[in-house]
Amino acid sequence: MTKTVLVVDDEKDIRDLIAYNLSKEGFAVLTAGDGNEALQKLADHKVAVVVLDIMMPGMDGFEVCRRIRAKETIASLPVIFLTARSGEADQIIGLELGADDYIQKPVSPRVLVARVKSILRRSEMPEVPSMQGENSAERVDVDGIDIDRASYKVRIDGSEVFFPRKEFELLYFLATHPGRVYSREALLNRVWGEGAYVVERTVDVHIFKVREKLGGRGEKIETVKGVGYRFVS
Repeated sequence: MTKTVLVVDDEKDIRDLIAYNLSKEGFAVLTAGDGNEALQKLADHKVAVVVLDIMMPGMDGFEVCRRIRAKETIASLPVIFLTARSGEADQIIGLELGADDYIQKPVSPRVLVARVKSILRRSEMPEVPSMQGENSAERVDVDGIDIDRASYKVRIDGSEVFFPRKEFELLYFLATHPGRVYSREALLNRVWGEGAYVVERTVDVHIFKVREKLGGRGEKIETVKGVGYRFVS
């Protein structure tokens, strides 16, 4: 089935160039010139991935991403920031908001298309890639944290807490391998997949969000200084 990409940028020439190259690769493409139009397109259409500029008049890309992540029906939608802003602080903000990738302009159309395809391959994997062949447990219940792999749901002391896909996969992986320390690189490879276009800082951001949602049980994910993270059962 043809996948739809939403391209959001306030510069028409850039929208048209990206749309042309994605269309050549068989994608259906929607475009939006600002944040409000982008959110309306997401409400009206089934979109597989969003390519999102940051600097736009009115609602900027950061706010658009924040609203996507806050709406449960589209919270797991892959978002790729495409921006002229090159500062590390901006990249960290983007990752903290849950972006799946962060690409600096200018970028060749071929590279952008490759990154879109890579994001889609990872998002469409039916099961957590890192778990295949390692642990067949469909449900893990440890110290009041109930993780249901079949439904991608987490309950803490009986109350359901929403975890977007990557946060769920990270929690599930660590919880099913208690006591073992994993480096950031290892977690990237096992949860995001080898060859993922993301930086190690992404792991730290997701760990922070998982701990936050676990509340008082956030300390079960322990930082091993200079090494990585482990789940303490």
